Amino acid sequence: MGMALEGIRVLDFTIWQQGPVATQALADMGAEVIKIEERVGGDPGRGLIWRSDQTVLATYFECHNRNKRGITLDLRKDRGKEVLYRLVERSDVFVQNLRPGVVERLGVDYPALSKINPRLIYASATGWGSKGPDARKPSFDVLAQGRGGMLSVSGEPDEPPPLIQVNGGADWVGAMVLAYGIMVALFNRERTGRGQEVEVSLLGSQTWYGQLGFQRYLFSGKAPRRVSRNALGNPVYNIYQAGDEKWIVLAMLQSQRHWANFCKAIGREELENDPRFNSIESRRENAAELTSLLDAHFLTKPRAEWMKRLEEVDIPCAAVQDYEDLAHDPQVLANDYIVDFDHPVAGAVKLVGIPVKLSETPGSIRMPAPEWGQHNMEVLIEIAGYSIEEVARFMEEEVI
Repeated sequence: MGMALEGIRVLDFTIWQQGPVATQALADMGAEVIKIEERVGGDPGRGLIWRSDQTVLATYFECHNRNKRGITLDLRKDRGKEVLYRLVERSDVFVQNLRPGVVERLGVDYPALSKINPRLIYASATGWGSKGPDARKPSFDVLAQGRGGMLSVSGEPDEPPPLIQVNGGADWVGAMVLAYGIMVALFNRERTGRGQEVEVSLLGSQTWYGQLGFQRYLFSGKAPRRVSRNALGNPVYNIYQAGDEKWIVLAMLQSQRHWANFCKAIGREELENDPRFNSIESRRENAAELTSLLDAHFLTKPRAEWMKRLEEVDIPCAAVQDYEDLAHDPQVLANDYIVDFDHPVAGAVKLVGIPVKLSETPGSIRMPAPEWGQHNMEVLIEIAGYSIEEVARFMEEEVI
């Protein structure tokens, strides 16, 4: 059996992270994704490299663009538009995340492309939405984290919020919402035969992602604030440092259900019936005292010992892992959340796997991120239908 999105062709005219991650999610499930980059400059994400990167592969670009073929195209030239329009005729989805106004100037906005292909799903990823006074302002992941409210509830109350969530939390949430929107539109097209425009913004995705706190404000008029871990209403829904300086997180949301077993597991049976802590209400009233007591107690043994004791009585808990820990986590390995891949440049490497598991049509990692313009010849000949001579002229005219 083929892959779930086999037969769906996506034109990916996106840069940086939000758009490329969304189209990669579709590619992982079998969609044919063609990444279109500017002939001069390309995706600026190619140039973003951290000190910790491997010498051969640039993590940022590689992990956002696997399973895609890549071409370069100068859309400022009429011949470049001609090429794109021919690809649009033969495609199902067009995705772009340029600032509002750019696609209109280039002649690749929804009204223009939907005339060429009325069945086209045209997906736009913006920063702040297409309407309103700030629609044309520049946007980046951390700006959306700030404006979308997430930084206001992150960190300790008397300290500055952590300004950069290094993995791009806003971009990745926005990407998943964008991929979801594209899939909904494709499903509707199967029913109606009609294409449509899909719009997703970083700001809108952040309001949705943070809706538990945001909805609380909309209902009550009281904005959630940062709360110190020493003052949480439920001290057994918290993090604690063990004696080896490693951290453990407890998640006893139903704290009374687990309280007796928890006290026995940590060797503090006397706390079970202590009037300061023996009920949900008393633990809330004396949260700072109990948190301080547990802080001192967890420092008496290494994390592995605490994990063993707690797991034996089914206490909800987990180690706070760094990425080195995660790479060796047996659950990660058992579920193929890391996979082996033979990279044509770097050789044998490990890649983050696909989190969605389909029993009949599973996704797969088939190709690395494309080199700049790597597939110009094959895409323009195989898909757009140009001859070798025509493609050669495009190269001479600096169209591709």
